[in-house]
Amino acid sequence: MFVTCLDLEGVLVPEIWIAFAKATGIPELEKTTRDEPDYDKLMNYRIGILKEHGLGLKEIQETIAGIDPLPGAKEFLDKLRAQGQVIIISDTFSQFAGPLMEKLGMPTIFCNELVVADDGEITGYKMRCEKSKLTTVRALQSCGFETIASGDSFNDLAMIEASKAGFLFRTTDAIKRDYPQYPAFEEYDDLYEAIVEAQK
Repeated sequence: MFVTCLDLEGVLVPEIWIAFAKATGIPELEKTTRDEPDYDKLMNYRIGILKEHGLGLKEIQETIAGIDPLPGAKEFLDKLRAQGQVIIISDTFSQFAGPLMEKLGMPTIFCNELVVADDGEITGYKMRCEKSKLTTVRALQSCGFETIASGDSFNDLAMIEASKAGFLFRTTDAIKRDYPQYPAFEEYDDLYEAIVEAQK
């Protein structure tokens, strides 16, 4: 019994914070988990910039409304879900993910929650659990599932390492160089074939 665990941003949809950085003209917000492995440090940095510019949840959600899945992502996900269980495990937030899940056909997603003031200011965030991707994979394994994982960033490496098979997808040259033990793919068809092969 297998569960495939996929990252969301950079794998199935564009990076939300990069899209928002471009929409607002604030390049500092382009930093992602590909650049900063410490998620707490990254999120506090982002929240500080939002406060500095007077931006809140409403403005980010307006940007997200215009984001579509990456070309081929929904077809890949549909094909993968037709042959087995798939869970998206993301460090994004439920307030961001909803519209994107609709465009992807409502797959299961485990993500986190933003803390938002009445005026829409983002004041903090709550992680679903500590080391959420690794913890989720280990919990699935404790229930009798074998996991296959794929992602593109530093925060995906723990779940990739802990799984029966793990793959990098459209990651950076630096991550490919530093983690050569994980096959790296650029196309959905190649990733799909690798996931199916790993289940044999």
